[in-house]
Amino acid sequence: MDLTDFAYEVAKSFPKDERFALTSQMQRSAVSVPSNIAEGHGREHLGEYLHHLSIANGSLMELETQFAIASRRQYIDQAALGHGVT
Repeated sequence: MDLTDFAYEVAKSFPKDERFALTSQMQRSAVSVPSNIAEGHGREHLGEYLHHLSIANGSLMELETQFAIASRRQYIDQAALGHGVT
């Protein structure tokens, strides 16, 4: 949940023309991580839980890539990424 909050805060500083591109994608990925963990936790079978954890991990990798893209585009400072979520 902290990571989701951090992603939303970071995305606020992006240029307006990114609002429906990188900003939106970053927010969806960030929300997907805890959402899939919660959904998997609510399932009855371990296999379903593990499947949802795998999806959450994929979303986490997407978000990591989106942070890297934002850093390369100079929307955020690379140092800020290291100090974002505590």
